[in-house]
Amino acid sequence: MAGPSFQFLAGAGSGLVGGMLSGMFGVGGAIVQVPLLALALHLDQHQAQGATLAAMLLPNGLPAVLHYRRRGMPIHWVLVTWMVLGFLPGVYGGSWIATHIPNAPLRLGFAVFLLLLGLRTLRLKPALPPPPGEGTGHPPSAAAGLLIGLAGGVAGGLMGIGGGVVMIPLMVWWLGCSHREAQLQSMTLLLPPIGLPGVLVYASSGGGLPWALLAGVAAGFAVGAYLGARVGTAVHASRLTKGFGVVLILLAVLLAWRS
Repeated sequence: MAGPSFQFLAGAGSGLVGGMLSGMFGVGGAIVQVPLLALALHLDQHQAQGATLAAMLLPNGLPAVLHYRRRGMPIHWVLVTWMVLGFLPGVYGGSWIATHIPNAPLRLGFAVFLLLLGLRTLRLKPALPPPPGEGTGHPPSAAAGLLIGLAGGVAGGLMGIGGGVVMIPLMVWWLGCSHREAQLQSMTLLLPPIGLPGVLVYASSGGGLPWALLAGVAAGFAVGAYLGARVGTAVHASRLTKGFGVVLILLAVLLAWRS
């Protein structure tokens, strides 16, 4: 492993890329960071996932959330609160499961997930920005919020991601949110350090976490999330979405080869 200075700079670079993708699409930041850390810096899968999850403890997405709010998109605080309550036990359980899976199968499983997500992304048509102040299609219930948060937490802990890739589709399909509105709720959910239970599980297993690197990831992500949100709300994202899908598929192939 390289020295702390190099780790910080390398982490900042990957965080910048991940943050931009997260700001543009509401998902993708951690999904890209995990394989980048694993492939570029040769972290094992557990360290790459734990470091990415730890970097998300800081409110890195705040600039993106504020930008979405200035565009008139609402935050549904009751829904977010129930999702947080479901996310906390979910991320602990998902992380515990991940630390009991050997490195190679865990990496291969992550590669398969990336491949499926990449293929799904290539088939998606990006949603248009909703009108200012648009609300959810159905009033969110406590049960819906808890289950959506629980599913996102399990996915987040198991793969070291924020969980938005699971929670956003559930909010769209179950609650009738617009896609960008669901993105905002997902990013708001991750502002408090709700991934801490999972980080503690990863940090206490194996060789611990590369703290200098994850500090760089956190710094780069904050800048990237703001820049990505500006692009995501100002530009038609059809080509960006297709490119994102291709990147996921390429990373999946590389991870599978390395596993």
